[in-house]
Amino acid sequence: MSRTALRLPLAPLALFVVFTAGSIVGHAQAPSGQPDVLSALLTEVRGLRAAMEQMASASARVPLLLGRVQLQEQRIANQVRRLDAVRAALAPAQREFDEVARHLKDLQESSSTSSSCDPQCQGARDWEIKESTRVLALKQTELQRWTAEEAFLVQDIAAEQARWADFNQRLEELDRALSRR
Repeated sequence: MSRTALRLPLAPLALFVVFTAGSIVGHAQAPSGQPDVLSALLTEVRGLRAAMEQMASASARVPLLLGRVQLQEQRIANQVRRLDAVRAALAPAQREFDEVARHLKDLQESSSTSSSCDPQCQGARDWEIKESTRVLALKQTELQRWTAEEAFLVQDIAAEQARWADFNQRLEELDRALSRR
């Protein structure tokens, strides 16, 4: 084959490549009269991406906050049960203390008013007063321990309820943020 025969089929191909390249370059340049659609679309895509990231972040926080709220509810329930048990023990301790105090008062009054008791009777009465005083001190210590435990639990329950309210408030804020979308 001759060289000219080879050049003839390449000539139309070269013309096709030149026209196609010119056409592509012409289409790539946006007409100046049209609004900047590409930048508007890019802004919209960025906004959608930010919204999706925020939703993903919020949806990850919801189970965490719900778990914390449930844990707080369990803590509060356990503390309330303990408080009920302490109050159940406090009432009889108060009654026992009052009974021993009343008995001691009666013994002291009868000891001071009756002087006709023989020395053996007086010795037994003094021993009973001394023993009642010792028992009263024990009952008072027990009563103070139950009272302190009750005060501690009441304070602890209040702190746990405040923590629960904080988690609940966060959930409500998250709900409001999600419902706005």
